[in-house]
Amino acid sequence: MNAYGATRRVPPACGRPGLLATFHVREATVTVTLDPASSTTSFADLNLPKPLLKALREAGIDSPFPIQAATIPDALAGRDVLGRAQTGSGKTLAFGLALLARLDGGKARSRHPRALVLVPTRELAMQVADSLTPLAKSLGLWCRTVVGGMAFTRQADALHRGVDLLIATPGRLSDHVRQGTCNLSDVTFVALDEADQMADMGFLPQVREILDLTPRDGQRLLFSATLDGDVKKLVDQYLTDPVEHSVAPVTASVDTMEHHVLQISFRDKQAIVTEIGAREGRTIMFVRTKHHVDRLTERLRASGVRAAALHGGKTQGQRNRVLADFKSGDATVLVATDVAARGIHVDDVSLVLHVDPPADHKDYLHRAGRTARAGASGVVVMLITHDQRRTVRRLTDRAGVRPENTTVRPGDAELARITGAREPSGEPVVERRREPQQARRGQQRGFGGRPRSGGRQPERGFRGARNGQGRSHRPGGRTPARRRDG
Repeated sequence: MNAYGATRRVPPACGRPGLLATFHVREATVTVTLDPASSTTSFADLNLPKPLLKALREAGIDSPFPIQAATIPDALAGRDVLGRAQTGSGKTLAFGLALLARLDGGKARSRHPRALVLVPTRELAMQVADSLTPLAKSLGLWCRTVVGGMAFTRQADALHRGVDLLIATPGRLSDHVRQGTCNLSDVTFVALDEADQMADMGFLPQVREILDLTPRDGQRLLFSATLDGDVKKLVDQYLTDPVEHSVAPVTASVDTMEHHVLQISFRDKQAIVTEIGAREGRTIMFVRTKHHVDRLTERLRASGVRAAALHGGKTQGQRNRVLADFKSGDATVLVATDVAARGIHVDDVSLVLHVDPPADHKDYLHRAGRTARAGASGVVVMLITHDQRRTVRRLTDRAGVRPENTTVRPGDAELARITGAREPSGEPVVERRREPQQARRGQQRGFGGRPRSGGRQPERGFRGARNGQGRSHRPGGRTPARRRDG
């Protein structure tokens, strides 16, 4: 092997036998590209603690996904890990199982968490907590969340009791550090999930400040759809001799997704969207602005489509209820801004509809990733008018997509073939009444499970005024950080 790199077979100690890997010696980086067709037979092959294996079996999780099989052995060996994989590929368990296994047998001090998972949004934090909390309990570990939109004092109380694995958004964690309710000096394991989205949302200054407060010799696991630009700078600064695992290209799946571009006239758009909304199965519709989300949802419900709205202007309690309705089937259509493009996992979403074309190819890929998750199949459809053709063609080329292009009108057979569109009932959907007692029970749930309902609280950073955001009149000078909820 020369100084710049060579290709050889990976011995079992590095991963799984028979994998092709490229070792870049000069940069002290190991890149392993895993063949998704070859998979480890079970989690037992990964040397995880027996209680974790039992909890996985009880949850019906038998075989690891490629990203899990690739990264867990290196993470258990103490290596810093870079994981690049498309959304829905199983990244949560990839870093979560490794962190829990390394935490096994220890005990957290008051206000001193032992491991940290940083995520960009509250929704993703709750999803990660839902996945990892039962597994943590199997080892006798405490897993808690620290996010905006939930009671600060309740989070502080849990931190005071001791937390082994803390799942947090950068802004709210910054609040706790500044208020003295959380100390990061014992955090020897850190996982950054959706690092590219944190960069897009302007959170990297906060992330750096948080990492600076953790031990420099701690282990770092970074997972992202892309590893370039600001994310690469973060890697260069904070990861030591990382091994990189890539299990999917940064383009849309061509095996499990159908991609369609439907050219329509502007005057037909609402009718077409309504017919698509009346289809069978779960549908997510993406639009650009919060106002458009609310307006489209009202029109769909007035036509008989059970639609629900999700955007950054809603309180955390409202977001949770919307997602619960969508998961349970009480709502069959979720109308959302790009706040739902990442970190929202709902099984059996069979269609993603770009009502408004995304801003760039990355947004296209993340929106599309809400369907065809974990090996399932799905359809991705984008509606465009004649003047948007060139822009959309450039966007799909950069996303690595060659969509089928079709011109449709309301009621067309091709529209029904591609999307399952059908005539809506026309009977307005009445808002479902919720029992006050149920609502009160929902408000009393702590974090680590479903969040409390309540007013939305903005994410905040350590030094908001220096970022040009000004100071608020709240204690500690907390200031809102940037969000791109639409």
